[in-house]
Amino acid sequence: MSTDIRHIWCGGHIQKPAVRVQAGTLSMLYENGSIRYISAGKNEIIRMVYSAVRDREWLSVKPVITSEWIERSSDSFRIEYKCNYITSEIEFAASYIIEGKPDNTITFILEGEAKSTFEKNRIGFCVLHPVEGLADKSCIITHTDGSIEPSSFPAYINPQQLFTDIRSMKWTRGELDCFIEFSGDIFETEDQRNWTDASFKTYSTPQSLPAPVKVNKGDLISQKVIFRAENPVRNFTQENGIINISLTTESSVPLPKIGVGRSTRNIPLEEDEIVVLRNIKFDHYRCNLYLFNPDWEQTADKSMEEALKLGYLLELALFFDDEYRNQSESFVRWIDKSGAVPGIILIFHKKNQVTPPYLEEYLVPVLRKAIPEVLISTGTNANFEQLNSDRPKDGDSDLICYSVHPQEHASDNITLIENLRAQAYTVESLRQFSGKRGIWVSPVNIQRRFNANIENYESHSADDSIPYQVDSRMMSLFGACWTAGSLKYIGESGVSGITYYETAGERGIFQGNIKTPWPDSFRSSPGKIFPAFHIFRWLLEDKSYNIISSSSSKPLNADVLALLNGSELKITIFNTGSENLTIRINGSYSGLTRICLETDIFEDSGTDPSWIKNGTWSAVAADNTLTLSPYSITFLQGTIQNH
Repeated sequence: MSTDIRHIWCGGHIQKPAVRVQAGTLSMLYENGSIRYISAGKNEIIRMVYSAVRDREWLSVKPVITSEWIERSSDSFRIEYKCNYITSEIEFAASYIIEGKPDNTITFILEGEAKSTFEKNRIGFCVLHPVEGLADKSCIITHTDGSIEPSSFPAYINPQQLFTDIRSMKWTRGELDCFIEFSGDIFETEDQRNWTDASFKTYSTPQSLPAPVKVNKGDLISQKVIFRAENPVRNFTQENGIINISLTTESSVPLPKIGVGRSTRNIPLEEDEIVVLRNIKFDHYRCNLYLFNPDWEQTADKSMEEALKLGYLLELALFFDDEYRNQSESFVRWIDKSGAVPGIILIFHKKNQVTPPYLEEYLVPVLRKAIPEVLISTGTNANFEQLNSDRPKDGDSDLICYSVHPQEHASDNITLIENLRAQAYTVESLRQFSGKRGIWVSPVNIQRRFNANIENYESHSADDSIPYQVDSRMMSLFGACWTAGSLKYIGESGVSGITYYETAGERGIFQGNIKTPWPDSFRSSPGKIFPAFHIFRWLLEDKSYNIISSSSSKPLNADVLALLNGSELKITIFNTGSENLTIRINGSYSGLTRICLETDIFEDSGTDPSWIKNGTWSAVAADNTLTLSPYSITFLQGTIQNH
C-alpha cells in the first residue's frame, strides 16, 4: 500500500488553508465558509460564525462550496460564496456574503432556497462565543419586543437555554464593547459544553418550537447577523513565536484508572493480538452486555476469557429493560456459574437515557451481594448533556458516569482541538451534583458511537459500507495528539477512571490481524499499531506517577501532559497542527531526554509495540527549547532540579 503523508498526519481530513482578513482593527480567519477567531489584540471575542443545516435527526449536512470570491485590504474584506447542502432527502442551495468594514463591523448575509421538500431541525447562522473570558461574565439581551434583560454567561454548564428570544446581545471583553444583532429568525443561546464543545452557541430556531419542521420546495430563507466592536485594542506586543510550556509541581492528582473497550468487530481477540495488547497495562476492559438479548451470555463468556488473558479487570456495562428483575437474576446466576469478578459495573436502561432511580435502588443491593468488592456506577451511556439535563439524586452507587466524543456539531481538526478543554469543564460541572460519588468517563471515542437524539446505545448496521463510528484519524498522528489532549484535560480534573476506544480494529488502538474491509477509507494494514497505542504505553508503564497541572501559551497549537513521581518527570508535548513549532519548557531540569513520534518514524512505530523503549532517545538543548514537527508527539523524561 502506498503511503500518503497527509493521511499519516491527519487521517485524510485535509482542509484548505485559512485566509487572514481584517475589519478595522479586528483580525480573524476565513476558512471553508466560516469565520474563526474574531480577535482584538490577544482577546478572542468570537470563536466562530458559520451556517448550519441539520436534518430531522439533528445530523449536520456537509456544505459543498461551488463558487467562492474573496477581496481584502488592510482593514476590510468582502467574501461571497455559494454552496449546496445535499443528502438523500435534503437539497438546499445558499448564497452567502461576509463583509468586514474599517469601522470594526462584520456583516453575515444568508439567502437560501429549498430545492426539494424536506424536514429540518435547523437552518441558519450559528455564533460560537469562547468560554474563556466569558464564563461567569455579564451580558445584556435585547428581546424581539424591544425589552432589555441583564443576564450572564454561566460558570458551570447549564442544561437549559441561556438566553432566549434574542434580537441583540451586548457584552464586554476586557476593555472592548461588543454588540451583535440578529434578523431573519428568532435566536437563542445554549451551553455547548454539554456536548464537550468549548463554546456558548447562539443559533436559530428556538428549541421550544415543535421540531422537525417541514420545508417545502421553493421556500426561501434569509438571515443577517451584524457584529461590531467599540474601543478595540490598536497596538499590542507581537509575540516572539516561541510557545512556552509551564509545569505546576505544587499540586497533583493520582493517575486515574484507565481502560480500553472490547472490539466491536465480529471475532474475539486472537492470541498474538493479546500479546500485543499486554504491552499496555490497562486497568480495565469494558464490555457491553444487553441483558434483554438472548445471546448476552455468549458475549459475557468471551469478554471474561479475553479479560483474564489480558490481565485487565472487567468493566461491564449492563443494559436492562423493564424485565430488570429477571435479568438481574440471570446475571447473578452467570456470575456464580462463571466465577467472573467484575471490577466495575455500569447500570443503564434500554430506554431511559439516565439510570432511573428505581433501577439503582433495586440493582445496587443485588449486585453488591453477588460481587461484594465491585464498584457500581449509574449515569448515562450518552453525552454529558443527557446527564446534566436529568441530574440524578444522591444514591447508593459508587460512581457516576457519562461518555465523551467530540463530533456532535463539527468534525474538522481545528474544532476537535479547540474543544478538548471542554472535557475538563464537564468534570468541573458534574462535581456540582455528583455528591460523594467518583466520576467515571466511559467510553471516550474520537467519533460518535450512536445518535443520542434518537437512541440510547449503539446498534450495528447490516450493510457493508464503512460504519459512521469509524474515523480514519484513529490511525493517524492527529488521532494520537487528540488522545493525549483528552487524557490531559480529563486526567488533570481528578476523575476516578476513564475508558478509551477499543482494542483491535478500525475503532481500536491497533489494526489487529484482520485486514480492513474499507482500505480506500481506512488506509491501514494487518498488524498495524496506531500512534495512540504508544500514548497509553507511555502513560501506564509506571502507575506510581501523578498527573500535575501543565499549560501552554498557545494550547490550540501545542499542548502538554505531565506526570511526576518525586522528582522524576514524564512529559508528553503534542503539536496539533501542520506547521513546525518552537517550544520552550520553563523550569530547571537535569538529564532531560526525548523521543519523537513523527512522520519520519511513523512506519517503525507502527510495527513495534515497544517502540518508545527501543527507539533512539536524544538530549534536549540546555535552554530547554525544541522544535516540534507537524502533528508530532514528543515524549520527554528527566528530573526536576531543586524539587
